[in-house]
Amino acid sequence: MSRIKKRITGLQISFMVILFEIGSTPLFLLGADARQDSWLAMSVGAVAGFALLSLFLWIQRLMPEMELAEMLHFGFGRITGTFFGGIYACYFAYQSMRNLRDFGELTSLTLLESTPMSITMLVFILVAVYAIWKGGEIIFRLPEILLPGLLLCYFLLIILFILMRHVSFARLAPVAENGFRPILQAALPEILSFPFGQMIVFLLLWRLWEKPGVPVKQTVWAYIGVSVFLIFMNALNIAILGPVLAGSFYLPFLQSVRILSSLRFIERLDILVTIMIYIGLFIKMLIWYFCAVETAASLTGTSSKRWVLPIGALIYGASFIERNFTQHMAIGLGPSTQIDTVFQIFIPLLLGLAAAIRGRSRSAPK
Repeated sequence: MSRIKKRITGLQISFMVILFEIGSTPLFLLGADARQDSWLAMSVGAVAGFALLSLFLWIQRLMPEMELAEMLHFGFGRITGTFFGGIYACYFAYQSMRNLRDFGELTSLTLLESTPMSITMLVFILVAVYAIWKGGEIIFRLPEILLPGLLLCYFLLIILFILMRHVSFARLAPVAENGFRPILQAALPEILSFPFGQMIVFLLLWRLWEKPGVPVKQTVWAYIGVSVFLIFMNALNIAILGPVLAGSFYLPFLQSVRILSSLRFIERLDILVTIMIYIGLFIKMLIWYFCAVETAASLTGTSSKRWVLPIGALIYGASFIERNFTQHMAIGLGPSTQIDTVFQIFIPLLLGLAAAIRGRSRSAPK
């Protein structure tokens, strides 16, 4: 059973789904290998992600009052379940570390070029430590405050792009010029893993809902809405920069916004975008961190607060392992994607099947 009081509303869950999925995703051109069809690759990834979301919801409905570590115990037994639980705690901490490093690199590239990354990341992780120490109820209040402002900023930027006539959707043509194979290769597993497969974290968050059962409607509608938004943002980057130019930048959305520098009455809009990305990165880092803490606490049967500082220190220290931003991006879009496939697809599939079999065997008449 959950160690946290169930005070999370359906609206808070919907907002968290949207903000968590947005994260830093619009900053990059996902599926760039598909060139002008990258938005189609994003669409394929969203559809595949919805199938994966359905799997996660099914698992949660099989075990509605359990969190992930308890599910693993139920499905695989105590020894194997504890092993997988420990691996998941490390995986969650690793993902949190990646977002923390993204924050440090982005700060160095845009706002505080002379400030050491170690300082900016330390401030970031300390804020997260405070939020997690206060508990899940506080964490779920953040999207209610941050999401409306974030969406308003995106809306204003899109309007500015259109008014300044920088958007040409003709750059999205020809559609599927080389067939659907490059689109599928760009979408799977890269886009499926990031951002859509990361919904795995909600196997630790849905149980906090204030009502009995699983918030299926709130989650599904939020997922559909944010998927449409991310597909549009991917298409927008292509429509502004073109497939070749957009694919040549690490952060094409920032480059797109810098085009608006021709506006005489607004300068340095890239700072606004950076702040918007900070919001998404913070929520993602915070949720991964929270899940690592909760999993470790569940496995050891101890208070979550005992794990906040040790795991926070681990995340901060590990963020310096990668030598530079190029290596960070190469790992994130390469080997990391293969690891994601194991934790987001294979283990949940096995867990769902094992839980269904064990559930039937327990309910069968003796």
